[in-house]
Amino acid sequence: MDEAGFDLSDRTPREITIEELQSCDYVATMGCSTLDVGEVGEDVDIRDWALEDPDGSDFDRVREIRDEIEQRVIALFDEFSTPS
Repeated sequence: MDEAGFDLSDRTPREITIEELQSCDYVATMGCSTLDVGEVGEDVDIRDWALEDPDGSDFDRVREIRDEIEQRVIALFDEFSTPS
């Protein structure tokens, strides 16, 4: 991520609570998560992006996954900004 301009050196993963998820309108899961979203409820739009887990992949494959996430985030923001 550093080469893309993101300094994550002081970041550590943490568990997301069901309450945090329930406070969202949308939740995007990566598909390789152990996150159980079954208890979130019907008021949250859950998008499972079913991405490959980058753990153990070479740098080129991790870059591809990172770039795919970027494109999906852009598409999601485009969807939100499109008048209905």
